Amino acid sequence: MQGRESETERVTRRLREEILDGVRAPGERLVERELATALEVSRVPVREALKALVGEGLVTLRPRSWAVVRTFTDSDIADLLEVRTAFEPLTFRLAAERRTREGLDRLQATLDEHLEAAKAGNAVLARRKAADFHEQVTELASNELLIEIERPLRSRMRWLLAQHDDLLGVAQQHRELCTAITNRDAALAEQLAGEHLARSHQLLRSLRSPH
Repeated sequence: MQGRESETERVTRRLREEILDGVRAPGERLVERELATALEVSRVPVREALKALVGEGLVTLRPRSWAVVRTFTDSDIADLLEVRTAFEPLTFRLAAERRTREGLDRLQATLDEHLEAAKAGNAVLARRKAADFHEQVTELASNELLIEIERPLRSRMRWLLAQHDDLLGVAQQHRELCTAITNRDAALAEQLAGEHLARSHQLLRSLRSPH
């Protein structure tokens, strides 16, 4: 039986979601005392949460009990894209080969929520569900080493996956990928994953290029 979420876990989750959802902007100061007051906790869980988020790559520590929301540089993003390009086609191929009925049901439920949120224009929920979709595909791949490699990168990848405005387009691409996985069409799943990556990279470049 799982215990209740600890204060540190609750504060970590809250801050992580606020950063990933864009509530806290890159470069924003995170001061222990102010966060403790706002979240109605002592400074200890705040301090531990900030350390955890540093480990996840979302926060940068500064001297004297404060930190800042990480600003991802073009170099940081290029590194993330290289890793994603290396692992994602493999992940989708393995998921198509090894998927289970139970896993497919969970993936379809997430996809349905993703499509509904995208159609409604709910950007925060659509982006969260898009990231959930990718994480569930990793689980379907049933490769423990792949999951182990993905876990410490998860928050940074969730941030990367949220950097787009094409809510419906991404959801529709995920629907095609889900169909390929359902049909055990590993070659198509791998091909679509490559195309999905290319579109994602193009969207990211267009958003970050100066106007």
